[in-house]
Amino acid sequence: MASSLLTLLDDIATVLDDVAVMTKVAARKSAGVLGDDLALNAQQVTGVTADRELPVVWAVAKGSARNKLILVPAALAISAWLPWLVTPLLMAGGLFLCYEGFEKVLHKLLHKAEDDAAKPARTAALAGADVDPVAFERDKIRGAVRTDMILSAEIIAITLGTVAGAAFLTQLGALAAISALMTVGVYGLVAGIVKLDDAGLYLSKRPSSAASAFGRGILWIAPWLMKTLAIVGTAAMFLVGGGILTHGVHDVQTWIDDAATGLGALPEIGMVLGAVLPTLINAVVGIIAGGIVVGLVALVRKLRGKPALAH
Repeated sequence: MASSLLTLLDDIATVLDDVAVMTKVAARKSAGVLGDDLALNAQQVTGVTADRELPVVWAVAKGSARNKLILVPAALAISAWLPWLVTPLLMAGGLFLCYEGFEKVLHKLLHKAEDDAAKPARTAALAGADVDPVAFERDKIRGAVRTDMILSAEIIAITLGTVAGAAFLTQLGALAAISALMTVGVYGLVAGIVKLDDAGLYLSKRPSSAASAFGRGILWIAPWLMKTLAIVGTAAMFLVGGGILTHGVHDVQTWIDDAATGLGALPEIGMVLGAVLPTLINAVVGIIAGGIVVGLVALVRKLRGKPALAH
């Protein structure tokens, strides 16, 4: 009896250890989606009054949890009955990440002046008396939850690719762990980011000169933090998306590994070059793939009589 209990505990410990390792790998691979998720969701509260920012974030977080309650069983079903579909789904997810990253960069380059000119009008419209704050907030939440569904699907797909060959309990544990980690982590950070300016304003009015200076520093850095998150998130989309695509083609991945090993053997800077090369190749592949998909989407839109690029 005692030996059976010890065996059971050992099996549980092994499963938990496997779950922890695979969750760490999946979290690292999902970094690009995480960065973009943070930037997008922090921007979702734009136009919401300060006292409603945290309730909106909480509502979106609950919607994100519901999304994952749908996606995790779907991922497990695919792994159990359609395992051959895992790689195509991952490749499709990688292409989508590359497309989103390229489309964002292209939009920023082509429509920056239009967006800047439209900001005062949007601000005035949101401040207008004819805007229903309840409906406006509800639309914000719905839009954020829809966006989260796409990003959560990417995270689940990446995790599924990591644990596809593992036992069912390990798959379940890793998918559940990464879902909880990403939901709590993302929306906890979003809540902190959206209230950062309030914290800075509070500290800037404190009688202590040190607290006041720190508060002014927070107020200065908050807008730059949002811009940095957006840039890092977009760059990571190319890196992660390109990495998924290169890993999905065995010959390409083998060539990258061989090239990195060859450069790593060079004296002095070989170790640095060997470490950097795969990242650079993934980025280049991600940018090229994103450009191709954006071009195809623009062609389809043009054939359907729509503008080549959505504003």
